[in-house]
Amino acid sequence: METNKTRIGLIGVGLMGHGIAANILRHGHSLALLEHPGNQPVDDLLAAGATTVGTAAALARGADVVILCVTGSPQVEDVLFRQAGLLEGLRPGGIVIDCSTAIPSSTIKIARAVEQAGGLFLDAPMTRTPKEAAAGKLNLIVGGDRAVYERCLPILQCYAENIVHAGPAGSGHQLKLLHNFVSLGFSTVLAEAAACARLAGVDAQVFSDVLSNGGGGGVVLNRLRPYIEADDPSGFRFSISNALKDMGYYQTMAEEAGAPHGAAAAIAQVYADADGAGLGQAAVPELISFLAGPANAPAPGRGES
Repeated sequence: METNKTRIGLIGVGLMGHGIAANILRHGHSLALLEHPGNQPVDDLLAAGATTVGTAAALARGADVVILCVTGSPQVEDVLFRQAGLLEGLRPGGIVIDCSTAIPSSTIKIARAVEQAGGLFLDAPMTRTPKEAAAGKLNLIVGGDRAVYERCLPILQCYAENIVHAGPAGSGHQLKLLHNFVSLGFSTVLAEAAACARLAGVDAQVFSDVLSNGGGGGVVLNRLRPYIEADDPSGFRFSISNALKDMGYYQTMAEEAGAPHGAAAAIAQVYADADGAGLGQAAVPELISFLAGPANAPAPGRGES
């Protein structure tokens, strides 16, 4: 695919989508954004040459490739199948790249619908954070036909540095859910341990140092350490509501596969408890204060999704 001649549409300009959009523009591509009240501010993107479109169908009519960066399966299905939705305007040979986190069985259904409409489909969920999205250094796990993957690789490389082709459609979302179960599970275990350390009067820096030099070191500790030591949630800007959603998707996938998911159910319950306490928009590191008790819990709505 000659990316300098590719017209790209983007649906979902949230914390991750904004970084994707900025990098697509930085590489000199044409970019149209779907107007939506949930978008992040887009003035900088418009100043860099992006345009806006009122409906998904209109956006698809004017694009060779449409990238979806919405929350999950219900939102992806809605943007494709609703009146004036993406499928209504999809061009013959148009490519849909779904960067959301979604239930694989839904993804397979969507891939078939796109193909029946004359288009091509990749699921390309992301890992890492808005910081890496802004820097063009996301990780992508891609499912779909290898020829389509290779055709789209130059576009994906605009905003990602580590890109893996996982297999057929749905494979990307399978691996993303496995990844998020491990990442969010580790985060929950660490948050509970950190809460216990607080209540037991353990020095926060000593606690972190002992973990770092032993079996608790790694990415999750690095993300949560600023909160453990200084109540700074910026190391992992992922909301508790999104964590709960992803844990629910993982359990659905495990159930459909006939796989055990007892640990996942327990981890999901921790996120459900925090969400039920009004902390859905708080960042995952803030679980530590929630688990340490009401006197330490963050104010509802403090985090980012």
